[in-house]
Amino acid sequence: MDHDTFDVLILIGRPASGKSEIIDFLKHTAPDVRRGRYHITGLDILDDFPMLWTWFEEDHILSQQLGQPRLYTDEDGYFKHPTYWHLLIERLSLDYQKSLRDDPTYHDHTTALVEFSRGNEHGGYGEAFSHLADDLLQKAAIVYVNVSFAESLRKNRRRFNPQRPDSILEHGLSDGKMERLYREDDWAALAPAESGFVRVRDISVPFAVF
Repeated sequence: MDHDTFDVLILIGRPASGKSEIIDFLKHTAPDVRRGRYHITGLDILDDFPMLWTWFEEDHILSQQLGQPRLYTDEDGYFKHPTYWHLLIERLSLDYQKSLRDDPTYHDHTTALVEFSRGNEHGGYGEAFSHLADDLLQKAAIVYVNVSFAESLRKNRRRFNPQRPDSILEHGLSDGKMERLYREDDWAALAPAESGFVRVRDISVPFAVF
């Protein structure tokens, strides 16, 4: 990076920790203020939730309307194979690489903001980072939004709108799924300080805790 803005920011934390609200704030911040104060230029949001929700919708169509087996999830909405969590991360990397391929000047005007949550149930952040491509990690910095599980659960309940379950700002999980999937994560083990570097393969990625 030879300019004054971030190329890639990886924004992580528990569901309803405030990641989507941070992104919404940045989207509505004047470009000159966003660049000058936060070193973020035009935003390209790479979020695994829309992909995940598409899989839920497709499984519903297959099972309820077409009488076919579900592809990704069981009847309770859990993935049939843990590998699907890693597939989502690989897809984020692929989308990023396609953007670089199609526009050699991509980072002259764009900060890629990669957002996801991972609990220990599906490998944690250590496993997720291992599925991000080298060319993404080499340009990345990580921001972990540090919210307790109790606060994550409270905000998840508050934001959920059953009329818009596919909404970035209004989706939610049942308490049972929150408990199973996100009560524990491995961030403190990966990065015990407030800032520093996380090692992924042979790449040192800077991080800060918000």
